[in-house]
Amino acid sequence: MLATKWLVTPFSLFFQRFLNDPMLLSMSILWVVLCWLEPQSLSEMADRVHWTTLVVLTGLMLPSRALELSGYLTLWGRQLLALLRGERRLAVGLILFSGLLSAIVTNDVALFIVVPLTLSLAGMATLPIERLIVFEALAVNAGSSLSPIGNPQNLYLWQLSGIRFGDFLWVMLPLGVGLMLLLLLFVPLAFPKASIHLEAVSAMTAERRKAPLWAALIGYPLFLVAVDMGWVLSALAGVLLSMLWVARRAVFSIDWLLLIVFVLMFVNLSVIGELSVVQQFIHSMRQWPGGDVSAGVLLSQVVSNVPATLLLAQQSEWQPLAWGVSVGGFGLAVGSMANLIALRLARQPGIWKEFHCWSLPMLGLGWLFAAVWLSALAR
Repeated sequence: MLATKWLVTPFSLFFQRFLNDPMLLSMSILWVVLCWLEPQSLSEMADRVHWTTLVVLTGLMLPSRALELSGYLTLWGRQLLALLRGERRLAVGLILFSGLLSAIVTNDVALFIVVPLTLSLAGMATLPIERLIVFEALAVNAGSSLSPIGNPQNLYLWQLSGIRFGDFLWVMLPLGVGLMLLLLLFVPLAFPKASIHLEAVSAMTAERRKAPLWAALIGYPLFLVAVDMGWVLSALAGVLLSMLWVARRAVFSIDWLLLIVFVLMFVNLSVIGELSVVQQFIHSMRQWPGGDVSAGVLLSQVVSNVPATLLLAQQSEWQPLAWGVSVGGFGLAVGSMANLIALRLARQPGIWKEFHCWSLPMLGLGWLFAAVWLSALAR
């Protein structure tokens, strides 16, 4: 009887979380439909998954969770609020920090740092936390477009183009700066000049643990260096063992369901990209005004910008494609995996609607900016 209860309770909790997770639920339903339309074996589905990306994602989630559990994010958040006492100033500061950080350590890593930091502000003052996180997600999409290492599609196109790091940076500079400026134009519309009051926070005493803090601060750079050297599995094993030693709670409290979401995304989007109707759509898109820019923007709204890059790279010029898929990270949440990571980390009610209220206008303005700028260069 006890054994049955022990089995049923975790299953019930998992099933409840499954039903309450719109992204996991929708990806699961789509997977069932695609399996019916395009039957495939488990080995074929496994081949569609980019396991290296999942390993890296797992390795980033562990130190991020340890940093959150250390309690120091609350301390740093309090110091940030004391420095930027206006709501609008705080928004601008977080946007610029997120954008610049994403150009250096990639958009996903930037989110694993700034989103938990922003969530730690919730208990200190009345702030639009969900809107701040939405703008951080948009900021990492904009900022990461600047750098060859800012996001996976840039890294792929940089290697494919064969040009120098600085040359790639120079080509992408107008887009990265332009997108950040466009995003900052939305700030006065989204955030008032209201002051942030910290009276209720001044007496707060957050428990702080140095072991998870140092594990996170040392684990982040060591993990990234190891991944850069090609030691992906060894890097994950190292960070996992170290976290089990000094921050065991971080291992068992990360969002493991997020990994299932990404497995389903890889499988589903790969199958969608191979459908004949999608292939015909890609061919027709490249004939529309804007050419490869428009193709990158639109296809990203269907299969996300990384798969869109892989599908279009062999038929397109790398520069307009790089601009198109970078802009395509805005719009629908599926346009960029960074969007999905931010929304999952946030776990804020109503954040999906909030995200699209700002992301869709950014898509339109970014698309217009990219098309006009590249058209002017072509003359």
